Amino acid sequence: MARFCSPLDVRREDTGTWLLLSALSYDSDLLKPNPVIIPARFRTDFASVPRLPGIYLLAGGRAHQAAVVHDYLYQTHDLSGISRRLADAVLFEAMGVCTPPEPEWMCWLFWSGVRVRGGRPWARSVRRRMALNRTLKLR
Repeated sequence: MARFCSPLDVRREDTGTWLLLSALSYDSDLLKPNPVIIPARFRTDFASVPRLPGIYLLAGGRAHQAAVVHDYLYQTHDLSGISRRLADAVLFEAMGVCTPPEPEWMCWLFWSGVRVRGGRPWARSVRRRMALNRTLKLR
């Protein structure tokens, strides 16, 4: 059964992002046998919910644990070999077991949002990592 194995421990930074103060561990049925372990000092913006009044009132400030896992999978997928489709499915799964668990209709809403709008952030993470690798090789 999917579950979070550790609590979410974060601090808000001046930049508006959140910094993990301790590792977050998530045991996913979709990624068995390997749990997702997000290291301390990982930065996240949680869920990128559009700041439109109706949408943000409905979906803002929810499922922070699941959003951290999803952000991590999006930012490291080129290292882990996880597909975008699988990362989005893990978000859906994690939303159902986070504290407090989200109702299924909210899981579908978030999943639909990342399927429609997640392509650009997914591609951007690969370009960012490639640029970082080139910079490190030059040193």
